[in-house]
Amino acid sequence: MTISGIAHCAYNVTDMQASLDFYVGKLGMKHAFSLTRSDGTPWIEYIKVAPGQFVELFYAENPFDSKSCAYNHLCLQVPSCKEAEKQLKEAGVAIDVPLKQGSDGNWQLWIHDPDGNRVEIMEISPLSPQANA
Repeated sequence: MTISGIAHCAYNVTDMQASLDFYVGKLGMKHAFSLTRSDGTPWIEYIKVAPGQFVELFYAENPFDSKSCAYNHLCLQVPSCKEAEKQLKEAGVAIDVPLKQGSDGNWQLWIHDPDGNRVEIMEISPLSPQANA
């Protein structure tokens, strides 16, 4: 499997405005776009670090559980999710969520590391908001 970069690192946050102020206001990153749930409620704010690299900020669920705050998952970008899935299976890596197309149009599958940390494998679609940000 060829990993071409870290596509994003995702965090659950307790105060979205404070997090946006930190990443955008204080660190100077750019707000790229927002995603909403199917019911229209806020879901994720995308902060652009560099071309093709983002920090994902997830809105806290209600009621907020402090144990769910902080790290959410690491996303590794690959040229082909289909090929990555094949190679991972051949290497004996358990696939937690099989290949599917996400709401942003990108292909993804999910695995976990030995400590249970979630890892997303993503193929960026040229029509996705990430590619166009």
